Amino acid sequence: MFAVVRTGGKQYRVHPGDKIVVEKLDGNAGDKITLGDIVLAGDGGNLQKTDGLTVAAEIIAQAKGDKVTVFKKRRRHNYRRKKGHRQQHTILKIVAIGDHKAEKKAAPKAEAAPAAEKPAAPAKANKSKSDGKPATVDAMPTENPAPNNEAQANPPAQSVDAPAKASKAAAKDKPTAKTPSTKNAAPAKGTAKKAPKGK
Repeated sequence: MFAVVRTGGKQYRVHPGDKIVVEKLDGNAGDKITLGDIVLAGDGGNLQKTDGLTVAAEIIAQAKGDKVTVFKKRRRHNYRRKKGHRQQHTILKIVAIGDHKAEKKAAPKAEAAPAAEKPAAPAKANKSKSDGKPATVDAMPTENPAPNNEAQANPPAQSVDAPAKASKAAAKDKPTAKTPSTKNAAPAKGTAKKAPKGK
């Protein structure tokens, strides 16, 4: 069932169990209030009479809206006015509309948790039957299986000269770190200055 309630100069369409933010109402968190200004009510496509119908709600919290800055200026008149404002709100939870109360939903997390807690069954080997067939294992493959290619599994052994040749080839491929040139560098402290060259 739904209802359209009017409070604080605004209208809100609500269902049992909904949470709405309305203009400030008197009360503290946890207080029960009744909204009596019902504009429209219905169940699905059928409308109902609103005479004597009330909406029961519970105050969840008293809060404030976002800050609004109001700035006025009239150019060439040295006129500037700046004001700030934060609207006060009340957060309501709709408990019931008339006799219709909020339906409690089943917690899906509670059902999903036991399924996650069950450990995975270990892989079992199928016993060979009397017909002589070999036993098969129902298990997932390992993350790093051995290579299928025999050449990859057993690479040929290298001779004694091979590592030296490989290191020389690697040295050619690697760029050597060049030391910075000291040709134009300033002399180190405490050393004698070079004599100027004669013309």
